[in-house]
Amino acid sequence: MSNPHLNPLLEAVECLEDAWADAANAADLTREQLLEAHRAMGLVQRRLDGIHAEIAASIARESRPELGAAGLAKEQGFRNPATMIAATTGGSTGDAVRLVKVGEATAPRANLLGEPLPPRYPEVQRAIGAGTLSAAAAALIVTLLDRARLKVGLERIIEAERLLVERTAGLSLDDVRKLVVRAEAWLDPDGVAPREDEARSRRSLTMFERDGSLHLTLQTDIASGAPVKAAIQAYVTATFQARSGALDPEAPDADRRTIAMLQADALAEICAHASGCDNGGLPLAGATVVVRIGLDALTAGTGFAEVDGLDQPISVGACRRMAAGGGIIPVVLGGGGEILDWGREKRLFTRAQRLALVERDRGCVMCGLPPSMTRAHHLRWWQRDTGPTDLDNGVLLCESCHHRIHDNGWEIRIEGRGVTARVWLIPPPNVDRERRPRLGGRARYDIAA
Repeated sequence: MSNPHLNPLLEAVECLEDAWADAANAADLTREQLLEAHRAMGLVQRRLDGIHAEIAASIARESRPELGAAGLAKEQGFRNPATMIAATTGGSTGDAVRLVKVGEATAPRANLLGEPLPPRYPEVQRAIGAGTLSAAAAALIVTLLDRARLKVGLERIIEAERLLVERTAGLSLDDVRKLVVRAEAWLDPDGVAPREDEARSRRSLTMFERDGSLHLTLQTDIASGAPVKAAIQAYVTATFQARSGALDPEAPDADRRTIAMLQADALAEICAHASGCDNGGLPLAGATVVVRIGLDALTAGTGFAEVDGLDQPISVGACRRMAAGGGIIPVVLGGGGEILDWGREKRLFTRAQRLALVERDRGCVMCGLPPSMTRAHHLRWWQRDTGPTDLDNGVLLCESCHHRIHDNGWEIRIEGRGVTARVWLIPPPNVDRERRPRLGGRARYDIAA
């Protein structure tokens, strides 16, 4: 007889078994079977994570310091529960610590009278038990909420937990990290400036020569680093555009530099240009830094601002300092009577419209590349479909995703109007038979959107 607590895991394993069918190995699976097996494997892993987190928390409880040598981990010859768990799983002690953290945050509790209490984070517990949240993503959420509990009220924490769990469904761990960064600024806007000051106090640039190479290591605060990243990305983007327009990309003298090489070359050329070299100018037309902030926050001097292409928010003070410099555009959309919707009068999107699309989409709506590596595209083609050059018919896409949209049958729909609209990606039937919409663009990472 199976244990009811393990039934969800066993059901996920059955789904994997059904997808695998009679294939001898993965190489024998059809594409449809591969997709089904891939989804089932993800579900198995996430549900296994939930059970493993429970076990890890129990191991930690049985190894608590007050038990001394009688603690479970020490009885088994390990210094602490993390090293014991890591030795068994073959993972790192850091992964084990995070697993324990998730298990403790989602375990049932009791008060001083022994009466049962819900877990510290019931929404996280529900999601990880249902297999919609991985242990790694849960650890990021729990760490943020634990840190914020000391500064914000319980109601705010409950709301943040619900929103984070809801938004992380279907996101990669890298995307969850972006979401958590924005959530921290949303939860504790007053903490942005102190974190920024701390980062600035750690700024450094070290240089040394070894093996015929100059090694550079730069660490700086987000506001100071934004122009550096924007300039380098503009150079790389321009190079890729020139490369894609080459007559023969396979020619012996074709540009085959990697991204890392291009970034190194960009920094070298930018510095040479700054030193007065007559190199005919640099391809940095896209090296504008766009900083966005709400009017109320700017007026009151509280809250935070966001820089396109960067995950970490900046303080209002840093936003004002950046706006005083060249090449920095604080987003004030529709200001000065400038028209954002040009209808059929213009074929190309204007600079103001592109800024508005950047405000709405933040970058490629599909893969998340920064705005400097995207172009504004018509949803309904200007010539074929007589589509207008309006915000509601425009979207930011990188070149690769633009081809993917057209070649593979994806659709894009815009819900709402203007810069607050949401962009939805509709997969083709071969990707999702039910064609369930996927949130794209900046709203994917905005906790309060």
